[in-house]
Amino acid sequence: MIKSMTGYGLAVHDSGSTKYTVEIKSLNSKFLELSLRIPRSFSDKEFQLRTECNKQIERGKVNLSINVEQAAQTVKAAGIDKVLLKHYFEQLKSVSEELNEPASNLFQLALGLPEVVKYDDESVSEEEWKVVEQTFQKAIKAFQQFRLDEGSVLEQDIKSRILIIMDNLKKVEIEEPKRIPVIRERLDNFLSESVGRENIDQNRFEQELIYYIDKLDITEEKTRLKAHCDYFLETLKSADANGKKLGFISQEIGREINTIGSKANDANMQKLVVGMKEELEKIKEQLLNVL
Repeated sequence: MIKSMTGYGLAVHDSGSTKYTVEIKSLNSKFLELSLRIPRSFSDKEFQLRTECNKQIERGKVNLSINVEQAAQTVKAAGIDKVLLKHYFEQLKSVSEELNEPASNLFQLALGLPEVVKYDDESVSEEEWKVVEQTFQKAIKAFQQFRLDEGSVLEQDIKSRILIIMDNLKKVEIEEPKRIPVIRERLDNFLSESVGRENIDQNRFEQELIYYIDKLDITEEKTRLKAHCDYFLETLKSADANGKKLGFISQEIGREINTIGSKANDANMQKLVVGMKEELEKIKEQLLNVL
């Protein structure tokens, strides 16, 4: 089972006096790019959060936000940063005038911006952190389930395309023997027109024909392509994060398809090879979003 790098998880804990919301979003990336948006009072927990994300999320461009909303009875214990409030208000007012937009509710909007309202207690108690940590784990669980669900869709799509490649390979095996008589006839006609049939040394012609056909032999390429496709399907079932591994296998599949195409020397086989290349390109696009 593969996982998508696209994920979303949301968890909320409302104690009555305080509401904690943890939201996790991710897009595809080669590495873990983690962006945290947390209250200042949780700054000493940032390293712990990053470590946990690195362990559980592994890869992706991730945005993690923790929001704390105090109930009305708790707000009276808060103070207002007047300088910051004025700064926000003036900026909002300036933008409103530039855009010729209504300036209503600017004060309320400025009041809700980060760090304007400061609470007396800037540190987090262990009891409060336990609640936040549990909420974070619930969000991670939802996030991982989202990745699994998305991964299941990706897996079905990728698997179907690999099966199309394997089906085209079987059709190539059917077409392959048909090209030999055609190649023989084409070369024979070419020599007859060029030097005359009576001047052709049949023994030498047969030797050169065998040598030429041997250069077009694709037995090894077919065997390797089949093996790579089987290994790809086997890797799809693995429980480990294997997006990079699948990417490496797809490169090997591409090499064998290209070699078969270069040796095909047959229009019908070339059409089948083009079909395989098309499916492989779609697989590679999907693999960019696989963990």
